[in-house]
Amino acid sequence: MQSETIESTTGVAPASEETTSEEPRGTSNRSTTPASTEFQDYIGSNWADRVDELPAAREQAPFAAKRRALVSAAFTGKRIVVPAGSLKERSNDTDYPFRAHSAFAHLTGWGADSEPDSVLVLEPAGDGHDATLYFRERADRSSSEFYANPAIGEFWIGPRPSLAQVAADLDIRTAALEDFHTTDADLTVNEDDELSTFLSEMRLVKDEFEIAQIRLAVDATARGFTDVIADFPRITAEERGERAVEGVFYTRARLDGNAVGYDTIAASGPHACILHWTRNDGPVVPGDLMLLDAGVEVDSLYTADITRTLPANGRFSDVQRAVYEAVREAADAAFAIVRPGIIFRDVHAEAMKVIAKHTAAWGMLPVSAEESLDPTKQFHRRYMVHGTSHHLGLDVHDCARARREMYHDGEVKEGMVFTIEPGLYFQPDDLSVPEEFRGIGVRIEDDILVTANGAENLSAAIPRTADDVEAWIAGSQR
Repeated sequence: MQSETIESTTGVAPASEETTSEEPRGTSNRSTTPASTEFQDYIGSNWADRVDELPAAREQAPFAAKRRALVSAAFTGKRIVVPAGSLKERSNDTDYPFRAHSAFAHLTGWGADSEPDSVLVLEPAGDGHDATLYFRERADRSSSEFYANPAIGEFWIGPRPSLAQVAADLDIRTAALEDFHTTDADLTVNEDDELSTFLSEMRLVKDEFEIAQIRLAVDATARGFTDVIADFPRITAEERGERAVEGVFYTRARLDGNAVGYDTIAASGPHACILHWTRNDGPVVPGDLMLLDAGVEVDSLYTADITRTLPANGRFSDVQRAVYEAVREAADAAFAIVRPGIIFRDVHAEAMKVIAKHTAAWGMLPVSAEESLDPTKQFHRRYMVHGTSHHLGLDVHDCARARREMYHDGEVKEGMVFTIEPGLYFQPDDLSVPEEFRGIGVRIEDDILVTANGAENLSAAIPRTADDVEAWIAGSQR
């Protein structure tokens, strides 16, 4: 329940309130009796002194500094502005949980604890830039903001860091948000195409810190998948078992990370044929497959993105197994060619050879597999309309502003992290497939790190073969 606010009537806002004195959303018509001067004096007094110890710089601070140096070198003499973003309204005076813009997190090292409305500025200075992180300084407890502003008041949202604490934590100069001013010459992320593209492309190759964080996200996601299959008996008894799957995984995401990196897809039975099924309101019926596409976002905001397709009763039927193993074969074929120097789109092409082979063998194509692979035909894509791979990192679909020649047509390099996720989806009303295949959807998705000589499947520890999946489920429910 949302509590009532106490309305300040002092008429004079402290200096720290200059940018935040606007009436908080949706509270004016339900505020309590306006506070008297005596009340404000009382609530603002008799507080223990703050103990503001300065933390050591966090692990990612030197990596963020190196990233800022790359931006500085690319935009000599230009003023670079990277906003964190603001709170977004969910309903009246309730907001969605804040998550900073990925470029802001990348260049500051600030993760789940980022402050809304913060702005990173790279100010031209000689041959380089001076970096300053502007954010709203917390109000003194004598200010009405402390107790009367539910958006930023510490009485409402808890302790906020000081400028000095953040400066030490991120090893960057900080300044009060009220001191930030835009100029006509600013290059601002999401407004300037050249800057936005550069910031996206610089994330194509991950540094040591980023790779370690993605490993943590993958490990937490693996635990979330195990939690789900351990709870299958309860899940299959629920009317909306897909919601139970989503809830079990979300619990792990909150325990081991910040949240989920994207809306969980918990798609059972024919729902697995819907690529972005996030309604998750159906049952998980024994005998059906349950496609779980989920990823934990850790506190640094790096996410995993993994899919496993699981038999709800612990055993694949013969047709389900055939489809599942065809998809796994496609994934393995794609993974086998990954190494520095190939072209990113070749990963998809390799998976499609297997998808075409099997759909032709099952009599679903009007032509042979070889003919279907012709760029002008592609009939097998009816059963897998999505791509096989996308980059992964701070965003589940990372580096989205990169140019095509750097992404889809780009050269694969050591340090890249991307998914391999072929699938087969036979819609329940698709008359082009034999009846026994209809309503079956299978996807297998792993997170892949490109190494010096090949690739590492970061999620390989999560069972992948049909036999191993069955053993995994059986072992979790003993």
